Amino acid sequence: MGYAVVLGEALVDLLDGELDGQRVYRQAIGGGPLNVAVGVARLGGSAQFVGSLGDDALGGRIRTFLTAADVGVAGAITVPAPTTLAVVTYAGPEPDFRFYGEPASYGLLGPDDLDLALLEGADVLYCGSIVLLQPSTLAAARRAWSLAPGLRVFDPNVRPRLLTGPAALEGLREVVAEFAAGAHLVKLSAADAVLLYPGEPVEGVAAYLRELGAGTVVVTLGAAGAVLAAAEADPVRVPAPKVNPIDTTGAGDSVMAALIADLLVDGEPEGPSGWVDRVAFALRVAGLVCESPGGATAMPTRAAVLTRFTI
Repeated sequence: MGYAVVLGEALVDLLDGELDGQRVYRQAIGGGPLNVAVGVARLGGSAQFVGSLGDDALGGRIRTFLTAADVGVAGAITVPAPTTLAVVTYAGPEPDFRFYGEPASYGLLGPDDLDLALLEGADVLYCGSIVLLQPSTLAAARRAWSLAPGLRVFDPNVRPRLLTGPAALEGLREVVAEFAAGAHLVKLSAADAVLLYPGEPVEGVAAYLRELGAGTVVVTLGAAGAVLAAAEADPVRVPAPKVNPIDTTGAGDSVMAALIADLLVDGEPEGPSGWVDRVAFALRVAGLVCESPGGATAMPTRAAVLTRFTI
Protein backbone atom coordinates (compact mmCIF):
# COMPACT_ATOMS: atom_id res chain seq x y z
CA MET A 1 0.00 0.00 0.00
CA GLY A 2 1.35 3.41 -0.97
CA TYR A 3 0.39 6.84 0.30
CA ALA A 4 -1.96 9.71 -0.47
CA VAL A 5 -0.92 13.34 -0.82
CA VAL A 6 -3.62 15.69 0.47
CA LEU A 7 -3.16 19.24 -0.79
CA GLY A 8 -5.27 21.91 0.85
CA GLU A 9 -5.88 24.01 3.92
CA ALA A 10 -5.28 23.63 7.62
CA LEU A 11 -6.67 26.15 10.07
CA VAL A 12 -8.33 26.42 13.46
CA ASP A 13 -12.11 26.24 13.82
CA LEU A 14 -13.83 28.14 16.61
CA LEU A 15 -16.99 26.18 17.37
CA ASP A 16 -19.92 28.14 18.77
CA GLY A 17 -21.31 26.70 22.01
CA GLU A 18 -22.06 27.21 25.69
CA LEU A 19 -20.20 26.42 28.92
CA ASP A 20 -21.68 27.07 32.35
CA GLY A 21 -24.36 29.22 30.76
CA GLN A 22 -21.85 31.39 28.91
CA ARG A 23 -21.30 31.65 25.16
CA VAL A 24 -17.88 30.20 24.29
CA TYR A 25 -15.89 29.25 21.21
CA ARG A 26 -14.09 25.93 21.45
CA GLN A 27 -10.89 25.60 19.43
CA ALA A 28 -10.63 22.65 17.05
CA ILE A 29 -7.93 22.01 14.49
CA GLY A 30 -9.64 21.73 11.14
CA GLY A 31 -9.85 22.50 7.47
CA GLY A 32 -11.48 20.01 5.12
CA PRO A 33 -8.25 18.65 3.61
CA LEU A 34 -6.60 18.32 7.03
CA ASN A 35 -9.64 16.33 8.18
CA VAL A 36 -9.26 14.11 5.11
CA ALA A 37 -5.58 13.46 5.77
CA VAL A 38 -6.23 12.58 9.41
CA GLY A 39 -9.19 10.40 8.42
CA VAL A 40 -7.05 8.42 5.95
CA ALA A 41 -4.43 7.79 8.63
CA ARG A 42 -7.01 6.74 11.23
CA LEU A 43 -8.50 4.26 8.76
CA GLY A 44 -5.14 2.59 8.26
CA GLY A 45 -3.85 4.46 5.23
CA SER A 46 -0.73 6.57 4.82
CA ALA A 47 -1.22 10.29 4.19
CA GLN A 48 1.03 13.28 3.55
CA PHE A 49 -0.38 16.77 4.13
CA VAL A 50 0.77 19.48 1.69
CA GLY A 51 -0.13 23.06 2.49
CA SER A 52 0.93 26.26 4.23
CA LEU A 53 0.85 26.72 8.01
CA GLY A 54 1.04 29.97 9.96
CA ASP A 55 4.22 30.87 11.83
CA ASP A 56 2.42 31.37 15.15
CA ALA A 57 1.63 29.08 18.06
CA LEU A 58 -1.53 27.79 16.37
CA GLY A 59 0.43 26.83 13.27
CA GLY A 60 2.85 24.92 15.46
CA ARG A 61 -0.05 23.23 17.17
CA ILE A 62 -1.44 22.10 13.79
CA ARG A 63 1.92 20.63 12.77
CA THR A 64 2.20 18.79 16.09
CA PHE A 65 -1.36 17.48 15.76
CA LEU A 66 -0.71 16.14 12.26
CA THR A 67 2.49 14.42 13.36
CA ALA A 68 0.73 12.84 16.34
CA ALA A 69 -2.00 11.59 13.96
CA ASP A 70 0.67 9.84 11.82
CA VAL A 71 0.17 12.27 8.93
CA GLY A 72 3.37 13.23 7.14
CA VAL A 73 4.25 16.93 7.05
CA ALA A 74 7.30 16.90 4.77
CA GLY A 75 5.31 18.88 2.20
CA ALA A 76 3.91 21.43 4.66
CA ILE A 77 5.61 24.84 4.65
CA THR A 78 5.57 27.53 7.34
CA VAL A 79 4.63 31.01 6.14
CA PRO A 80 4.86 34.48 7.79
CA ALA A 81 1.16 34.86 8.56
CA PRO A 82 -1.16 34.25 11.50
CA THR A 83 -3.13 31.02 11.38
CA THR A 84 -6.55 31.54 9.80
CA LEU A 85 -9.51 31.16 12.15
CA ALA A 86 -12.94 29.92 11.06
CA VAL A 87 -15.87 30.71 13.33
CA VAL A 88 -18.41 27.93 12.89
CA THR A 89 -22.11 28.32 13.70
CA TYR A 90 -25.20 26.32 12.83
CA ALA A 91 -28.39 27.97 11.58
CA GLY A 92 -29.52 24.82 9.75
CA PRO A 93 -28.19 21.43 8.72
CA GLU A 94 -25.05 22.89 7.13
CA PRO A 95 -22.41 24.74 9.19
CA ASP A 96 -21.77 28.41 8.46
CA PHE A 97 -18.08 29.40 8.32
CA ARG A 98 -16.74 32.95 8.72
CA PHE A 99 -13.01 33.26 8.16
CA TYR A 100 -10.59 35.60 9.93
CA GLY A 101 -6.93 36.27 9.18
CA GLU A 102 -5.30 38.19 6.35
CA PRO A 103 -3.44 37.06 4.41
CA ALA A 104 -5.04 33.64 4.61
CA SER A 105 -2.29 31.45 6.05
CA TYR A 106 -3.65 28.40 4.24
CA GLY A 107 -3.40 30.00 0.78
CA LEU A 108 0.30 30.84 0.58
CA LEU A 109 1.64 27.59 -0.85
CA GLY A 110 3.00 28.23 -4.34
CA PRO A 111 4.00 25.98 -7.24
CA ASP A 112 7.70 26.28 -6.36
CA ASP A 113 7.01 25.12 -2.80
CA LEU A 114 5.93 21.66 -3.92
CA ASP A 115 8.04 18.63 -3.02
CA LEU A 116 8.06 17.03 -6.46
CA ALA A 117 9.46 13.71 -5.28
CA LEU A 118 6.67 13.45 -2.72
CA LEU A 119 4.05 14.08 -5.41
CA GLU A 120 5.56 11.74 -7.95
CA GLY A 121 5.65 8.89 -5.42
CA ALA A 122 1.99 9.20 -4.40
CA ASP A 123 -0.62 6.60 -5.32
CA VAL A 124 -3.46 9.08 -4.71
CA LEU A 125 -3.53 12.89 -4.94
CA TYR A 126 -6.33 14.88 -3.32
CA CYS A 127 -6.90 18.53 -4.29
CA GLY A 128 -9.78 20.81 -3.46
CA SER A 129 -11.53 23.05 -0.97
CA ILE A 130 -11.06 26.75 -0.29
CA VAL A 131 -7.38 26.90 -1.30
CA LEU A 132 -8.64 26.87 -4.89
CA LEU A 133 -9.87 30.44 -4.33
CA GLN A 134 -6.28 31.57 -3.62
CA PRO A 135 -4.29 32.22 -6.82
CA SER A 136 -0.96 30.96 -5.50
CA THR A 137 -2.28 27.70 -4.13
CA LEU A 138 -4.55 27.17 -7.14
CA ALA A 139 -1.42 27.33 -9.28
CA ALA A 140 0.27 24.83 -6.95
CA ALA A 141 -2.73 22.50 -7.16
CA ARG A 142 -2.71 22.70 -10.95
CA ARG A 143 0.97 21.80 -11.04
CA ALA A 144 0.47 18.91 -8.64
CA TRP A 145 -2.54 17.71 -10.66
CA SER A 146 -0.46 17.67 -13.84
CA LEU A 147 2.37 15.72 -12.21
CA ALA A 148 0.33 13.13 -10.31
CA PRO A 149 1.13 9.63 -11.62
CA GLY A 150 -1.62 7.88 -9.67
CA LEU A 151 -5.29 8.40 -8.91
CA ARG A 152 -6.59 11.97 -8.66
CA VAL A 153 -9.49 12.83 -6.36
CA PHE A 154 -11.23 16.19 -6.05
CA ASP A 155 -13.63 17.88 -3.63
CA PRO A 156 -14.77 21.51 -4.22
CA ASN A 157 -15.90 21.87 -0.57
CA VAL A 158 -17.50 25.26 -1.29
CA ARG A 159 -17.69 27.94 1.39
CA PRO A 160 -20.25 30.56 0.24
CA ARG A 161 -18.89 33.27 2.56
CA LEU A 162 -15.68 33.33 0.53
CA LEU A 163 -17.45 33.95 -2.78
CA THR A 164 -17.61 37.70 -3.36
CA GLY A 165 -20.20 37.71 -6.12
CA PRO A 166 -21.44 36.12 -9.37
CA ALA A 167 -18.03 36.47 -11.06
CA ALA A 168 -16.32 34.57 -8.22
CA LEU A 169 -18.93 31.82 -8.39
CA GLU A 170 -18.54 31.51 -12.14
CA GLY A 171 -14.78 31.37 -11.74
CA LEU A 172 -15.15 28.58 -9.20
CA ARG A 173 -17.42 26.66 -11.59
CA GLU A 174 -14.67 26.85 -14.19
CA VAL A 175 -12.10 25.54 -11.70
CA VAL A 176 -14.43 22.70 -10.67
CA ALA A 177 -14.94 21.75 -14.32
CA GLU A 178 -11.18 21.84 -14.91
CA PHE A 179 -10.33 19.50 -12.02
CA ALA A 180 -13.35 17.25 -12.51
CA ALA A 181 -12.32 16.62 -16.11
CA GLY A 182 -9.11 14.95 -14.94
CA ALA A 183 -10.37 13.29 -11.76
CA HIS A 184 -10.75 9.60 -11.12
CA LEU A 185 -13.11 10.49 -8.24
CA VAL A 186 -15.09 13.62 -7.37
CA LYS A 187 -16.87 13.98 -4.03
CA LEU A 188 -19.12 16.95 -3.25
CA SER A 189 -22.02 17.70 -0.94
CA ALA A 190 -25.59 18.44 -1.90
CA ALA A 191 -25.01 22.00 -0.64
CA ASP A 192 -22.04 22.30 -3.03
CA ALA A 193 -24.18 21.02 -5.89
CA VAL A 194 -27.00 23.49 -5.17
CA LEU A 195 -24.62 26.45 -5.01
CA LEU A 196 -22.62 25.50 -8.11
CA TYR A 197 -25.53 24.32 -10.25
CA PRO A 198 -28.76 25.86 -8.92
CA GLY A 199 -31.96 24.20 -10.03
CA GLU A 200 -30.26 20.96 -11.06
CA PRO A 201 -31.13 17.69 -9.26
CA VAL A 202 -28.14 16.06 -7.60
CA GLU A 203 -28.36 13.09 -9.96
CA GLY A 204 -28.08 15.51 -12.85
CA VAL A 205 -25.06 17.20 -11.29
CA ALA A 206 -23.36 13.84 -10.79
CA ALA A 207 -24.06 12.86 -14.40
CA TYR A 208 -22.79 16.24 -15.65
CA LEU A 209 -19.48 15.92 -13.79
CA ARG A 210 -19.04 12.47 -15.29
CA GLU A 211 -19.69 13.91 -18.73
CA LEU A 212 -16.88 16.37 -18.11
CA GLY A 213 -14.51 13.45 -17.57
CA ALA A 214 -14.73 12.42 -13.92
CA GLY A 215 -14.47 8.66 -13.51
CA THR A 216 -16.78 8.39 -10.49
CA VAL A 217 -18.87 11.03 -8.68
CA VAL A 218 -20.26 10.85 -5.15
CA VAL A 219 -22.69 13.51 -3.88
CA THR A 220 -23.31 13.29 -0.15
CA LEU A 221 -26.84 14.01 1.10
CA GLY A 222 -26.39 14.03 4.87
CA ALA A 223 -28.80 11.69 6.63
CA ALA A 224 -30.26 10.70 3.24
CA GLY A 225 -27.01 9.01 2.20
CA ALA A 226 -25.35 9.71 -1.13
CA VAL A 227 -25.82 9.69 -4.89
CA LEU A 228 -23.27 7.61 -6.76
CA ALA A 229 -22.51 7.88 -10.48
CA ALA A 230 -19.97 5.27 -11.57
CA ALA A 231 -18.93 3.72 -14.86
CA GLU A 232 -21.71 3.88 -17.45
CA ALA A 233 -24.50 3.06 -14.99
CA ASP A 234 -27.26 5.51 -14.09
CA PRO A 235 -26.76 7.39 -10.79
CA VAL A 236 -27.98 5.41 -7.77
CA ARG A 237 -28.74 6.33 -4.17
CA VAL A 238 -26.79 4.70 -1.35
CA PRO A 239 -28.53 4.92 2.05
CA ALA A 240 -26.83 6.15 5.19
CA PRO A 241 -27.01 4.29 8.50
CA LYS A 242 -29.26 5.58 11.25
CA VAL A 243 -27.18 7.34 13.89
CA ASN A 244 -27.57 9.70 16.84
CA PRO A 245 -25.80 12.84 15.55
CA ILE A 246 -24.43 15.48 17.88
CA ASP A 247 -21.99 17.28 15.53
CA THR A 248 -21.79 16.96 11.74
CA THR A 249 -18.44 18.78 11.46
CA GLY A 250 -16.14 16.79 9.22
CA ALA A 251 -18.74 14.24 8.12
CA GLY A 252 -18.27 14.92 4.41
CA ASP A 253 -14.50 14.94 4.84
CA SER A 254 -14.67 11.52 6.47
CA VAL A 255 -16.50 10.15 3.41
CA MET A 256 -13.62 11.37 1.24
CA ALA A 257 -11.09 9.92 3.69
CA ALA A 258 -12.74 6.51 3.65
CA LEU A 259 -12.87 6.43 -0.14
CA ILE A 260 -9.19 7.39 -0.39
CA ALA A 261 -8.16 4.82 2.23
CA ASP A 262 -9.86 2.08 0.21
CA LEU A 263 -8.31 3.34 -3.03
CA LEU A 264 -4.89 2.97 -1.42
CA VAL A 265 -5.62 -0.65 -0.52
CA ASP A 266 -7.45 -1.93 -3.59
CA GLY A 267 -7.39 0.77 -6.27
CA GLU A 268 -10.55 1.57 -8.21
CA PRO A 269 -13.39 -0.97 -8.14
CA GLU A 270 -14.03 -2.74 -11.41
CA GLY A 271 -17.72 -1.85 -11.59
CA PRO A 272 -20.54 0.18 -10.03
CA SER A 273 -21.37 -2.52 -7.45
CA GLY A 274 -17.90 -2.24 -5.96
CA TRP A 275 -18.36 1.51 -5.62
CA VAL A 276 -21.71 1.00 -3.88
CA ASP A 277 -20.01 -1.10 -1.19
CA ARG A 278 -17.28 1.48 -0.71
CA VAL A 279 -19.68 4.40 -0.48
CA ALA A 280 -21.82 2.45 1.99
CA PHE A 281 -18.76 1.95 4.20
CA ALA A 282 -17.79 5.61 3.85
CA LEU A 283 -21.28 6.64 5.00
CA ARG A 284 -20.86 4.47 8.09
CA VAL A 285 -17.60 6.26 8.80
CA ALA A 286 -19.43 9.60 8.49
CA GLY A 287 -22.21 8.36 10.74
CA LEU A 288 -19.72 7.56 13.48
CA VAL A 289 -18.07 10.97 13.04
CA CYS A 290 -21.46 12.62 13.58
CA GLU A 291 -21.81 10.85 16.92
CA SER A 292 -18.69 12.61 18.28
CA PRO A 293 -17.84 16.30 18.68
CA GLY A 294 -15.24 17.96 16.49
CA GLY A 295 -13.91 17.32 13.00
CA ALA A 296 -10.39 15.89 12.82
CA THR A 297 -10.51 14.58 16.38
CA ALA A 298 -13.69 12.63 15.58
CA MET A 299 -12.16 10.66 12.68
CA PRO A 300 -12.52 6.98 13.65
CA THR A 301 -10.38 3.91 13.17
CA ARG A 302 -11.57 1.13 10.87
CA ALA A 303 -12.00 -1.14 13.89
CA ALA A 304 -14.27 1.42 15.56
CA VAL A 305 -16.46 1.60 12.46
CA LEU A 306 -16.74 -2.19 12.26
CA THR A 307 -17.61 -2.35 15.96
CA ARG A 308 -20.27 0.35 15.70
CA PHE A 309 -22.04 -1.03 12.63
CA THR A 310 -22.96 -4.47 11.42
CA ILE A 311 -21.35 -4.81 8.01
